[in-house]
Amino acid sequence: MPKGSIELINARKEEIISACETLYKTMSFKEITMKEIANVTSFTRTAIYNYFQTKEEIFLALLAREYEKWADELEAVTNNNEKLSADELADKIAHSLDNRIQLLKLVSMNHFDMEENSREERLIEFKASYGRARENMRECVRKFMPNMNDKDLQDFIYSFFPFMFGIYPYAFVNDRQKEAMAKSNVGYVYMTAYEIVYNCVRKLLEV
Repeated sequence: MPKGSIELINARKEEIISACETLYKTMSFKEITMKEIANVTSFTRTAIYNYFQTKEEIFLALLAREYEKWADELEAVTNNNEKLSADELADKIAHSLDNRIQLLKLVSMNHFDMEENSREERLIEFKASYGRARENMRECVRKFMPNMNDKDLQDFIYSFFPFMFGIYPYAFVNDRQKEAMAKSNVGYVYMTAYEIVYNCVRKLLEV
C-alpha cells in the first residue's frame, strides 16, 4: 500500500473506481483495461497497481459502492416511514432499485470471475458492503411486515437476492436482442426494472 493519509489513499481509490464507472457507461467489461482506466485518471497504469492489482478488483469495488448506496436507500425507507402496506413496501423497494441501474447491471455480470481474480482483502471489503445491503433489506421487511417470522425473512432474502442477478438482462434488451427474439418467434413481454422488482417483491411478501 502506498504511503499517505487514509483520506488521501481513499480519495485515490475513489478516483480509480469512478474512472471505471465512467468507462463502463460506454464500454463493456471485456473492453475495459487497466490502461483505459489510467487514461481517465490522474494516475499512470503502474500507479493504479498500488491500489488495485486487477481490473476485477476495481469492478468489485464499484459494485461494493453501489451496494452501499442501495443500503443507504433501504435504511432511509426503514427510518422515514412508520407503517407501510405490502403494496407500499414493494413500491419502495422497486423504486430503490429502479434508481440503481448501475447496480443491476453489475450484478448481472459473472461474480465468480470478479471474486476469483481479487485478493482476499478486497473480497472481504466487498462482502461487507453486500452484507450491509442484505441486512438493511431484512430489517426493512421485518419492520413493515411483522407477520413474517425469521424463516419467512430468510426465505425472502434467499429468494430475492439471487433473483436480482437476472433483472438487468430482462429489463434492458438491446435492438439486436429484440430482432433475434422476433425472428425466433419468442414471445416476450417487455417490462421495466420497476415492474419486475415490484411483482417479485409483492409475491414474496405473501406469507
